[in-house]
Amino acid sequence: MKKLFLAIAVLSVTAVSTANAQTKFLRFGLKGGANLGKLDGQGYKDGFNLGYHLGGFAQVNLTKSFGVQGELIFSSSTVKTTNDFNQVINPDNLNDPANNDKKIKLNYLSIPILANISLGSPRVKLQVGPQFSALVSDKNVIKGADEAFKGGDVAGVAGLWLQLPIVNISARYIVGFTDVKGINTVTDRGNWKNQGIQLGVGVTL
Repeated sequence: MKKLFLAIAVLSVTAVSTANAQTKFLRFGLKGGANLGKLDGQGYKDGFNLGYHLGGFAQVNLTKSFGVQGELIFSSSTVKTTNDFNQVINPDNLNDPANNDKKIKLNYLSIPILANISLGSPRVKLQVGPQFSALVSDKNVIKGADEAFKGGDVAGVAGLWLQLPIVNISARYIVGFTDVKGINTVTDRGNWKNQGIQLGVGVTL
Protein backbone atom coordinates (compact mmCIF):
# COMPACT_ATOMS: atom_id res chain seq x y z
CA MET A 1 0.00 0.00 0.00
CA LYS A 2 2.85 2.41 0.81
CA LYS A 3 4.45 1.69 -2.59
CA LEU A 4 1.10 2.35 -4.27
CA PHE A 5 0.73 5.59 -2.32
CA LEU A 6 4.22 6.76 -3.40
CA ALA A 7 3.52 5.86 -7.03
CA ILE A 8 0.26 7.85 -6.98
CA ALA A 9 2.06 10.86 -5.51
CA VAL A 10 4.74 10.75 -8.24
CA LEU A 11 2.13 10.40 -10.99
CA SER A 12 0.11 13.28 -9.55
CA VAL A 13 3.14 15.60 -9.54
CA THR A 14 4.02 14.55 -13.09
CA ALA A 15 0.48 15.13 -14.32
CA VAL A 16 0.33 18.58 -12.74
CA SER A 17 3.70 19.55 -14.26
CA THR A 18 2.58 18.41 -17.72
CA ALA A 19 -0.69 20.28 -17.45
CA ASN A 20 1.10 23.43 -16.37
CA ALA A 21 3.14 23.37 -19.54
CA GLN A 22 0.10 22.90 -21.76
CA THR A 23 -2.65 25.05 -20.26
CA LYS A 24 -3.26 28.35 -18.53
CA PHE A 25 -6.09 26.91 -16.51
CA LEU A 26 -3.95 25.51 -13.72
CA ARG A 27 -4.65 26.89 -10.25
CA PHE A 28 -3.11 26.12 -6.87
CA GLY A 29 -4.32 26.74 -3.37
CA LEU A 30 -4.30 25.96 0.31
CA LYS A 31 -7.13 24.61 2.42
CA GLY A 32 -7.95 23.45 5.92
CA GLY A 33 -10.82 22.90 8.26
CA ALA A 34 -12.72 20.46 10.41
CA ASN A 35 -13.04 16.69 10.20
CA LEU A 36 -15.98 14.81 11.64
CA GLY A 37 -14.76 11.25 11.58
CA LYS A 38 -15.59 7.81 12.91
CA LEU A 39 -14.43 4.24 12.58
CA ASP A 40 -17.17 1.73 11.84
CA GLY A 41 -16.51 -1.62 13.45
CA GLN A 42 -16.67 -3.69 16.60
CA GLY A 43 -15.10 -2.04 19.62
CA TYR A 44 -15.74 1.57 18.56
CA LYS A 45 -18.44 4.04 19.58
CA ASP A 46 -20.87 5.14 16.91
CA GLY A 47 -20.98 8.85 16.13
CA PHE A 48 -18.60 11.40 14.63
CA ASN A 49 -15.69 12.99 16.51
CA LEU A 50 -14.05 16.33 15.79
CA GLY A 51 -10.65 16.53 14.11
CA TYR A 52 -8.91 18.72 11.55
CA HIS A 53 -7.22 18.69 8.15
CA LEU A 54 -4.63 20.89 6.40
CA GLY A 55 -3.18 20.75 2.92
CA GLY A 56 -2.95 22.05 -0.60
CA PHE A 57 -4.52 21.41 -3.98
CA ALA A 58 -4.01 21.83 -7.71
CA GLN A 59 -6.85 22.30 -10.21
CA VAL A 60 -6.65 21.61 -13.93
CA ASN A 61 -9.71 23.15 -15.61
CA LEU A 62 -9.95 21.25 -18.88
CA THR A 63 -13.15 23.02 -19.95
CA LYS A 64 -15.48 25.58 -18.39
CA SER A 65 -17.61 22.81 -16.97
CA PHE A 66 -15.11 20.03 -16.18
CA GLY A 67 -11.74 19.71 -14.52
CA VAL A 68 -9.57 17.55 -12.28
CA GLN A 69 -8.37 18.39 -8.78
CA GLY A 70 -5.59 16.67 -6.88
CA GLU A 71 -4.86 17.33 -3.23
CA LEU A 72 -2.28 16.48 -0.59
CA ILE A 73 -3.98 16.54 2.81
CA PHE A 74 -2.82 15.85 6.36
CA SER A 75 -5.85 14.66 8.32
CA SER A 76 -6.15 13.97 12.05
CA SER A 77 -9.12 12.07 13.46
CA THR A 78 -10.08 10.64 16.84
CA VAL A 79 -12.09 7.51 17.59
CA LYS A 80 -13.44 6.26 20.92
CA THR A 81 -13.52 2.63 21.99
CA THR A 82 -16.33 0.76 23.76
CA ASN A 83 -16.40 -1.87 26.51
CA ASP A 84 -16.15 -4.70 23.98
CA PHE A 85 -12.90 -3.29 22.56
CA ASN A 86 -11.06 -5.91 24.64
CA GLN A 87 -12.63 -8.59 22.45
CA VAL A 88 -10.59 -7.25 19.57
CA ILE A 89 -7.36 -6.07 21.18
CA ASN A 90 -6.09 -5.76 24.76
CA PRO A 91 -7.31 -2.35 26.03
CA ASP A 92 -4.23 -2.12 28.27
CA ASN A 93 -2.37 -1.26 25.08
CA LEU A 94 -3.87 2.23 25.31
CA ASN A 95 -0.81 3.86 26.85
CA ASP A 96 -1.99 6.99 28.61
CA PRO A 97 -3.50 6.15 32.03
CA ALA A 98 -5.41 9.45 31.91
CA ASN A 99 -7.11 8.37 28.71
CA ASN A 100 -10.36 7.40 30.44
CA ASP A 101 -12.42 7.74 27.28
CA LYS A 102 -10.07 5.28 25.54
CA LYS A 103 -9.48 7.61 22.59
CA ILE A 104 -7.28 6.67 19.65
CA LYS A 105 -5.94 9.41 17.39
CA LEU A 106 -5.08 8.44 13.81
CA ASN A 107 -3.20 10.72 11.43
CA TYR A 108 -3.35 10.12 7.68
CA LEU A 109 -1.63 11.68 4.68
CA SER A 110 -4.23 11.57 1.90
CA ILE A 111 -4.30 12.14 -1.86
CA PRO A 112 -7.82 12.70 -3.22
CA ILE A 113 -8.07 12.73 -7.02
CA LEU A 114 -11.38 14.38 -7.86
CA ALA A 115 -13.42 15.25 -10.91
CA ASN A 116 -14.75 18.82 -10.78
CA ILE A 117 -18.13 19.07 -12.50
CA SER A 118 -19.76 22.50 -12.72
CA LEU A 119 -23.37 22.68 -11.55
CA GLY A 120 -24.73 25.41 -13.82
CA SER A 121 -21.99 27.82 -12.71
CA PRO A 122 -18.18 27.61 -12.80
CA ARG A 123 -18.20 28.69 -9.16
CA VAL A 124 -20.22 25.71 -7.89
CA LYS A 125 -18.76 22.26 -8.53
CA LEU A 126 -19.65 18.68 -7.73
CA GLN A 127 -16.56 16.74 -6.69
CA VAL A 128 -16.31 12.94 -6.91
CA GLY A 129 -13.40 10.55 -6.98
CA PRO A 130 -11.12 8.20 -5.04
CA GLN A 131 -8.88 9.01 -2.11
CA PHE A 132 -5.69 7.13 -1.22
CA SER A 133 -4.35 7.50 2.32
CA ALA A 134 -1.33 6.37 4.32
CA LEU A 135 -1.28 6.13 8.11
CA VAL A 136 1.64 8.33 9.18
CA SER A 137 1.25 8.43 12.97
CA ASP A 138 -0.89 7.21 15.82
CA LYS A 139 0.65 9.67 18.33
CA ASN A 140 1.78 6.67 20.43
CA VAL A 141 -1.75 6.21 21.73
CA ILE A 142 -1.79 2.50 21.13
CA LYS A 143 1.04 0.00 21.35
CA GLY A 144 1.60 -2.20 18.35
CA ALA A 145 -0.28 0.11 15.98
CA ASP A 146 1.49 -1.55 13.06
CA GLU A 147 -0.40 -4.69 14.01
CA ALA A 148 -3.69 -3.02 15.00
CA PHE A 149 -4.09 -0.83 11.90
CA LYS A 150 -3.12 -1.28 8.28
CA GLY A 151 -0.83 1.35 6.83
CA GLY A 152 -3.18 2.45 4.05
CA ASP A 153 -6.78 3.20 3.23
CA VAL A 154 -8.76 3.59 0.00
CA ALA A 155 -11.96 5.64 0.08
CA GLY A 156 -14.55 7.33 -2.11
CA VAL A 157 -15.21 11.07 -1.93
CA ALA A 158 -18.28 13.09 -2.91
CA GLY A 159 -18.96 16.73 -2.13
CA LEU A 160 -19.41 20.32 -3.22
CA TRP A 161 -16.87 23.06 -3.91
CA LEU A 162 -17.75 26.77 -3.92
CA GLN A 163 -15.11 28.80 -5.77
CA LEU A 164 -15.24 32.51 -4.85
CA PRO A 165 -12.75 34.97 -6.41
CA ILE A 166 -10.07 34.16 -3.82
CA VAL A 167 -11.69 32.08 -1.07
CA ASN A 168 -12.95 28.54 -1.62
CA ILE A 169 -15.38 26.60 0.58
CA SER A 170 -15.82 22.84 0.48
CA ALA A 171 -17.96 20.15 2.07
CA ARG A 172 -17.50 16.46 1.36
CA TYR A 173 -18.34 12.99 2.61
CA ILE A 174 -15.69 10.27 2.66
CA VAL A 175 -16.49 6.55 2.81
CA GLY A 176 -13.71 4.04 3.37
CA PHE A 177 -13.64 0.97 1.14
CA THR A 178 -10.74 -0.73 2.92
CA ASP A 179 -10.80 -2.76 6.11
CA VAL A 180 -8.11 -0.92 8.09
CA LYS A 181 -7.97 -3.56 10.82
CA GLY A 182 -4.55 -5.15 10.65
CA ILE A 183 -4.81 -7.62 13.52
CA ASN A 184 -3.89 -10.96 12.02
CA THR A 185 -4.72 -12.96 15.14
CA VAL A 186 -8.36 -11.86 15.29
CA THR A 187 -10.85 -13.44 12.91
CA ASP A 188 -14.53 -12.94 12.24
CA ARG A 189 -14.69 -9.60 14.09
CA GLY A 190 -16.02 -7.60 11.16
CA ASN A 191 -14.36 -4.77 9.32
CA TRP A 192 -13.01 -1.43 10.54
CA LYS A 193 -13.83 1.24 7.95
CA ASN A 194 -13.23 4.96 8.10
CA GLN A 195 -16.02 7.44 7.46
CA GLY A 196 -15.81 11.19 7.61
CA ILE A 197 -17.25 14.59 6.83
CA GLN A 198 -14.82 17.36 5.87
CA LEU A 199 -15.73 21.04 6.01
CA GLY A 200 -13.00 23.24 4.62
CA VAL A 201 -12.08 26.83 3.79
CA GLY A 202 -9.12 27.80 1.66
CA VAL A 203 -7.38 30.30 -0.55
CA THR A 204 -7.01 29.88 -4.31
CA LEU A 205 -3.78 31.40 -5.64
